[in-house]
Amino acid sequence: MSRPQLLDSALYALLHKDDIAGFNQERPQGPIDMRGGDFRGLDLRQLNAQDVDFTDSYFRSADLRGLDLRTACIEGASLAHAQISGAYFPVEVTADEILMSVNFGTRLRYRTK
Repeated sequence: MSRPQLLDSALYALLHKDDIAGFNQERPQGPIDMRGGDFRGLDLRQLNAQDVDFTDSYFRSADLRGLDLRTACIEGASLAHAQISGAYFPVEVTADEILMSVNFGTRLRYRTK
């Protein structure tokens, strides 16, 4: 299992400075690579997460309330103790997977068809 890491990215630095508005303003069109990132304890409620790749990222105790993750990739992410009220998740992630991750820190697995 990969370990969460601090990413070497200007956009990632904005998130860690609690500058969500700056991230949303500076983000490029298209996919954004945040794979394996450490987002512990961050307040990400206003984040534009469209097409962000959060594969194997770590969101322990992060505030994800109201976040729209439908087009983000969160496979392998851990949501241990994250606040997720009102958040949209990709259709490939079942409610049971989300609850297991929030309650026990398991990594999210995408449902195969």
